[in-house]
Amino acid sequence: MGSSSGLVDWRGRPVDTKKHGGVRASIFIHMLVWLSNVSNIGNMTNLVSYLSMKMNMGVAAASTTSTSFVAMMQVFTIPAAFLADSYLKRVYTVLFFAPIEILGYILLAIQAHVPSLHPAQCHFDGAGAGSAATTQPPPGTCEAVHGSNLSLLMLGLYLICVGEGAVRACLPALGGDQFDEADPVEQRQAASFFNWYTFAVSLGALVGLVLIVWVQDNKGWDVGFAVCAAVVLLGLVAWAAGMPTYRNKVPAGSPITRILQVLVVAFKKRNLQLPENPDELYQPTDDDSTKGLEILQRTRGLKCLDKAAIVRHGSMSNGGGGGSAWSVCSVSQVEETKIVLRMVPIFLTAAVGYMPASVILTFTVQQGIIMDTRLGAIRISPAMLFVIPTVFQLVILVVYDRVVVPALRRATGRVGGVTHLQRIGVGFVSSLAACVVAAAVEAKRRSLALADGSSSAMSVFWLTPQFFILGVVDVTSFVGLLEFFSSEASDGMKSIGSSIFYCMLGMAAWLNTMLIELVNRVTRRRHGGGGWLDGANLNGSRLDLFYWLVSGIELAAFMAYLLFAWRYVYRNDQRVAAADAVDDQEDKKAPSNGSLVQINLI
Repeated sequence: MGSSSGLVDWRGRPVDTKKHGGVRASIFIHMLVWLSNVSNIGNMTNLVSYLSMKMNMGVAAASTTSTSFVAMMQVFTIPAAFLADSYLKRVYTVLFFAPIEILGYILLAIQAHVPSLHPAQCHFDGAGAGSAATTQPPPGTCEAVHGSNLSLLMLGLYLICVGEGAVRACLPALGGDQFDEADPVEQRQAASFFNWYTFAVSLGALVGLVLIVWVQDNKGWDVGFAVCAAVVLLGLVAWAAGMPTYRNKVPAGSPITRILQVLVVAFKKRNLQLPENPDELYQPTDDDSTKGLEILQRTRGLKCLDKAAIVRHGSMSNGGGGGSAWSVCSVSQVEETKIVLRMVPIFLTAAVGYMPASVILTFTVQQGIIMDTRLGAIRISPAMLFVIPTVFQLVILVVYDRVVVPALRRATGRVGGVTHLQRIGVGFVSSLAACVVAAAVEAKRRSLALADGSSSAMSVFWLTPQFFILGVVDVTSFVGLLEFFSSEASDGMKSIGSSIFYCMLGMAAWLNTMLIELVNRVTRRRHGGGGWLDGANLNGSRLDLFYWLVSGIELAAFMAYLLFAWRYVYRNDQRVAAADAVDDQEDKKAPSNGSLVQINLI
């Protein structure tokens, strides 16, 4: 974000706003977003089936491996974002790491194709595909993947995580760089970037759920992974074709180092008193601006950190900072640290708030395998159910942006109709509702299966209501959180702002994994048998009780979120500018800089 000053083209020359950036450049970015998500979302939704059917993993092992894969993909956004903001341009970070993702898919394709690299297929008594999930295999005929083959599987999955993590960290920030918010036209274009970004993600999910899942289920897992590699390669080529048009932010040095300096210096000066006149604190210099650092004004709160900007007698020389950056920090540097610390409570509560989505997405495919998958005369893959909320997301994103936002803007006077945190709060409520519905549906499915003795007594389409609600979660929480972390981050750490969002999603997946393990351990001891989610038979598990437990955790997290959101102080004013308020036909959102605003969710 920001003006075109301080931005360069791919050769390091100052940008020409007539040739670089704008909507044209963002189209190439959206191409990679779309095609990378075709592979990743299609693969992620069907990964549990691959692990259980091809790699012979049980319910708990397949679920924890899948959620760990999702979590690591988000966590790997952090080192990539650090490199992009500190040392490499975002363009070069993507160009280096994206091929690693392609290599991961190639390794998985090779493993799925070569018989010696994966375990033999399980053989069940009596069996067709419909009874495989409910009949126990004879001893010694269903060995799970292990040893070097397990290592190869993990290597392929984590290479995908490394590559996709870099793509996810850099593309939102790179897209923001293409627009100059000092220009009224580009400001409006920048405001719609995240809407189109989310639309590209959802469109990629739709194509992936139809194409990738169908190929994996009908042409083989080896062909499916090979197609994933080819699609990502196509996206990378399309994105690279736009490199001459990109505006690139010059790295401003390590933001992590700057934050650590503030914490260390503030601790050293903890016994000093703040001056009555704030102007006596160490102010940012013109040199900071030329380095690409944003000049931030001092704000109230977290005054203990302001002590890092106290100037001791004799510590200044010729108008510059004496000693080193570890002895005094500028006000802007302190404010950058405050921004990160203020986002921590939102990060933690939002991670817990996203747990139901992670849990439902993890177990839905396993539920669908043992349900009636007939649609007329044909049978559908349970993973294809994800098409329903994806189509819903595509429609509601357009309706929300074109119809709902303008109406809310006129009523509230806010650029986006509602604030980022209010939009996230709607996602919290929807997430809780989805988990409650999932618990009720699973309880009904299990009771019918046990009563009739048939694992397919209930149609798989009973799972669609929870998916519709999850669609609302993504339209509200996904866009809201991505906008929140990206807009609140300073100019020197925009990639890290994006990575914080994805890391939050990864933390939700990890919390899901930890909760599964903890619940299994506790319920084994309490009942003296298997845990709620042990074994390969969901009819013998208590997934319904697990859903109710997650619903309770979600409710507690929502209460905590309301408290932190009410107390949060924005660094950007989200109200409509005076010039824009007159234009009721304006349907694009654009955050504007201004005074700090405190959100009131009540």
